[in-house]
Amino acid sequence: MVDDTDTTQSDETPSFFAPRRKQILLGRRAIVASVVSTTLIIGGLVAAFYLAPGGAIVRHDFFNPHDMWESLVGNHHKSLNSVGLGLLTNIRVFLIAEVFILPFGLTLAWTRMTKSPVLVPFRILAVIYSDVFRGIPVLLVFLLIGYGVPGLQLGFISNQSPEVYSCVALILTYSAYVAEVFRAGIFSVPHGQILAARSLGLTNATTMRRVILPQAVRTVIPPLLNDFISLQKDTALLSVLGVIEAVQAGTIFQDAKFNSSGLVVASILFLVMTIPLTRVTDGLIARDRNRRLASS
Repeated sequence: MVDDTDTTQSDETPSFFAPRRKQILLGRRAIVASVVSTTLIIGGLVAAFYLAPGGAIVRHDFFNPHDMWESLVGNHHKSLNSVGLGLLTNIRVFLIAEVFILPFGLTLAWTRMTKSPVLVPFRILAVIYSDVFRGIPVLLVFLLIGYGVPGLQLGFISNQSPEVYSCVALILTYSAYVAEVFRAGIFSVPHGQILAARSLGLTNATTMRRVILPQAVRTVIPPLLNDFISLQKDTALLSVLGVIEAVQAGTIFQDAKFNSSGLVVASILFLVMTIPLTRVTDGLIARDRNRRLASS
């Protein structure tokens, strides 16, 4: 004969399933809540955009589909530069500058950290360089380089294109920031590993190349990518020296047609260019955090 208490217990759900079911329920509620809140916020913004007293004027001046397309592809018959082709100038300058910034910044970091008495003057110059170019706004560096160097009348150096001077201004500015990123990464390497390398008979140069730099570079990749995202955006400053890049092309379109849709197109293109790198940076930061938590 089966006891009633045994039957009741057999009909009940085992307790070890309860936490899992609760997690699923809470997960579903969280998804519904996030969808509802996102819909309400985006819907409110769209409603405000369409129902605002000046909404129609803003949509015509900034989001006109015909003008956005015309600014993207350009119109040579109307002397309108293409914002899309202008972005290629931004990308070209960004890539060239990045190639020079990385080794120059690493050299600055190494110079600031060296203990050799012979290199004391270079160490002082590296400190002054970092302080100066991290303290001066990028726009002022563009103006000083773009208008000052040609005024020196140094022959070949003073006869370069505005695009070259813009690239030099970006290299000088961002090398100072990248040097500090590298220096922080090098300092993050445990001192015990440096002592272990020296106990094995490795020279300072070999220790730096084989032990310190591999670990430091892995640590500084996320902040370096953040600096390069800023570098991508700062290529828009090429326009102050007269270079026809994406923002300048959008400005020319605005002056010619009294419509700012070209600037919106330039903004969208910059987002398309920077958002993927931002997501890669976030992924690297999360992976590095998980690796550190796993090793602790």
